[in-house]
Amino acid sequence: MSIRYSQDFKDSLVKLYQEGRSLKSLAEEFGPSKDSIAIWVKQATPVMIQGQSKTLKDVKQLEKRLAILEEENEILKRAAIFLAKKLIVQKYLNI
Repeated sequence: MSIRYSQDFKDSLVKLYQEGRSLKSLAEEFGPSKDSIAIWVKQATPVMIQGQSKTLKDVKQLEKRLAILEEENEILKRAAIFLAKKLIVQKYLNI
């Protein structure tokens, strides 16, 4: 059985780790495994991307948003092609 921890809880453990607490002490005191806490720390650790500081969580959110925008763009392309074909047909029928 997998336990779901709130984001606030994860963030507080990450902050404690960043303040100098060990993964082992945090795991013993609060319950999650050392590996889980290490993953949360890694996800919260900022990386530089094109001069901007982003966390792994930020990058994943941006990737999801990009996928949505690419899908919307593809739908709009199809709609533009459909409308262009419809206008061409109307133009030739009205001549």
